[in-house]
This record gives sequence, structure tokens and C-alpha cells, in this order.
Amino acid sequence: MEVELLEKEISGYIGRLLRENFGRGPGNVFCTISRPFACIYITNFLSPMENTLISNQQSVYVQKTRDLMMETLEEEIKSYIETNTKDKIKEFYYDWNLDDKSGMFLFIFENDRPYDFVPYTHQEHVEQETVQLSMEIQKAPEVLYSKLLNERTLIIVRHGILISLEKEFIQLGFQETLKIAKRNLEKKMIEKHKQAYEAYLHAKITDYFIDWNFDQDKSYTLFILRPE
Repeated sequence: MEVELLEKEISGYIGRLLRENFGRGPGNVFCTISRPFACIYITNFLSPMENTLISNQQSVYVQKTRDLMMETLEEEIKSYIETNTKDKIKEFYYDWNLDDKSGMFLFIFENDRPYDFVPYTHQEHVEQETVQLSMEIQKAPEVLYSKLLNERTLIIVRHGILISLEKEFIQLGFQETLKIAKRNLEKKMIEKHKQAYEAYLHAKITDYFIDWNFDQDKSYTLFILRPE
């Protein structure tokens, strides 16, 4: 199946699945496949009940409810994508931007073929900015790389960013609390560095998402771009 057709099929499937399980479908679903990644960007997705909770400063409950729902849907989504791409998925990440009614799903394919990470303009500066951001929060990543999936989607991957205190919290079972705190803090820092990122990318950052794999000590950051 051609990539564009496959992306359209997956977008349609995700839209239907969310509608069936959340009671309201998203406005738009955009799928981008650029191996080893498959990225899904969701817009205008918030139910009336969720909107009421957020209006009453109860966004944490919305986040937890979605987390529970995603736990039940993860295997179904992965199975559908694996069947249609003929490739196994080894990792799955997601994040929501409740204020903007948006979300992202990120899949990492298992196939270990040598992928071509084509350099993009000012890549080194973007990655240096990310190192600086990381150091302001915790420490510089041991490994960092980024890939422009298309002109509107940038992914940044960091390995080795957890500090000793965070690792201890994880050992004590506070992964959920740590993730919420880190997500809030990192998104504030992205706002601080946003102007620099936009200058390097020659694009406006219209949305961004973050998720972590604490077991493997790595994180994925996704920027949604509007080229200037």
C-alpha cells in the first residue's frame, strides 16, 4: 500500500476508534509515516464532560481518564497499524494538550533496517537548544538526535536524561506523579525556548507534545510546525 493511502487509512481508523470509545470524535486526524516513526496528530478532541471538568480546574481527572482508556486501546491500535504496515511496533507514546484540544500518538517500529535520517537546516542549532533546555531542568542528554518527519512535524529524541532523584521516585512507584510534573515543567521550558526554536526552523511551533520511557531513560518531543 502506498504511504499516502496508508496514512489516510490509519487516520480514518483512529478517528472512528476515538469516536466509539470517547463518545466524541476528533475534528481532524493527521498520520505521518517516516520510518522508524509513525506519528498521529489529533485536533479538536474534547468531550462536553471533559470541557466542563477542565473549566472547573479538574484537568488532572481528564488526563487520568484518558490514560485509563488508552491502556485498553493501546494493543488494538498497535495491532491495526502492524497489520497494515507489515511491521512490528516496539514502542508507543502519547500526549494530550487539553487546552488546545489536541493530542498525539507516536509509534516506533521494531524493524532495525538502517534508516536514513536526512539532515535539515539548522539541525545542530535545534539540538543545541534542546541540550540547553534539558540542562535547565535536569541534565544534558547522553544521546540526542532529531528528525524532520515532514515540513510540519519535528521529532526530538533524548536518551539518558533522568537524574538520581527522579530514578529514586521511579523506584518508589511514583512514575505517574513524576511524569505529570516533568510534562508541566518541560512544556513551560519549551515556551521559554520557543522563539529560538522558531528562528532556527523558520516555522511557527503551533503545538508540542512530550512523553517518556522511564525504564529505558529516554523521551520523545514532537513539534507541530507551520512553515513561514
